[in-house]
Amino acid sequence: MERRVGTVSRGLRAPIIREGDDLKKIVVDVLLGAASAGEFQIQDKDILAITEAVVARAQGNYATKSQLAEDVRAKLGGDTIGVIFPILSRNRFAICLRGIAKGAKKIVLMLSYPSDEVGNPLVDIDLLDAKNINPYTDVLSQEQFESLFGKSKHTFTGMDYVNYYKQLIEEEGAEAEIIFANNPRTILDYTKKVLTCDIHTRVRTKRILKNAGADIVLGLDDLLNESIAGSGFNTKYGILGSNKATEETIKLFPNDCTEFVTSIQAEVKEKTGKVIEVMVYGDGAFKDPVGKIWELADPVVSPGYTEGLEGTPNEVKIKYLADNDFADLSGDALKDAISEYIKNKDNNLGDSMVAQGTTPRRLTDLIGSLCDLTSGSGDKGTPIVYIQGYFDNYTK
Repeated sequence: MERRVGTVSRGLRAPIIREGDDLKKIVVDVLLGAASAGEFQIQDKDILAITEAVVARAQGNYATKSQLAEDVRAKLGGDTIGVIFPILSRNRFAICLRGIAKGAKKIVLMLSYPSDEVGNPLVDIDLLDAKNINPYTDVLSQEQFESLFGKSKHTFTGMDYVNYYKQLIEEEGAEAEIIFANNPRTILDYTKKVLTCDIHTRVRTKRILKNAGADIVLGLDDLLNESIAGSGFNTKYGILGSNKATEETIKLFPNDCTEFVTSIQAEVKEKTGKVIEVMVYGDGAFKDPVGKIWELADPVVSPGYTEGLEGTPNEVKIKYLADNDFADLSGDALKDAISEYIKNKDNNLGDSMVAQGTTPRRLTDLIGSLCDLTSGSGDKGTPIVYIQGYFDNYTK
């Protein structure tokens, strides 16, 4: 019988994961249980993905805002600190800002505009044009910003992040000054000790500030990159990729994910004889057309994955073949011709015309985005995703 279903992505329901749980056993049991219940049959090259949130929770990778404050004081001096380019997020950054402010006497918070790094808007870009404001050169105080544009409100939540962040800083006992600018050098007019909070541009920002004469330049990846007073930590990413756990604690990005996924791969092979791929995933990378948010607040989509997920897709564009190479064919003849072409395609299509438009992204970024959309971030209760048929093509 001809196969009529291609890629299938399933969210697998799992127990509520707690600190110290044997997550490898739980994940394997959930997979095998779903398979034995007749939901699917485990096959070679299937993909099993686990959200980073439950990995970090099982690892107990948490820190308090006081532990973060201690690290901030030790590394940045505890006086006036420039905190630049944070994202606008109650879940992602607010709890970190509390810890940072608790470790300083004054915070000069420099916000990028018209939006943050991941697309959360502070002001409509058309209003900048209407007010003759150039975001590449103009530096605005909070008073100037609100005089020009009024109070900022997030598209979906209605949050005024400017005043919310100011309130958080002051609640932790620090003085707050907020400015709006996009040139990182601007902060050096206020302080020479800077914490840059951008995620994907942090290396460039650090370099610019150091070359411009900053005394101390750190990124979020330089905080809690080792244990402070018994805290959790992440040696590679620090507090990048962290989330709010409680009003006092931060959940950090998980450690040792490669070891975790390879051990699951080996366990599944031992129990089923099948070699599946395994990955840990965080935020996907996709842009919302209304709010303009492009989601990726984690430093990477996948902090750990098995070897079979390395690389990029090597696919041909079926519609290109149908419109060009085989434009004179139809029906079974067209199907057979395209199937034969796919079977004999080059192992590395590169910039070949027939591969144009086939999404040149890493496999882990594509699959992680699919997983993030499948599991969601709310109450679905499916922190494990099982994908079948991803590596199939029209001929399988």
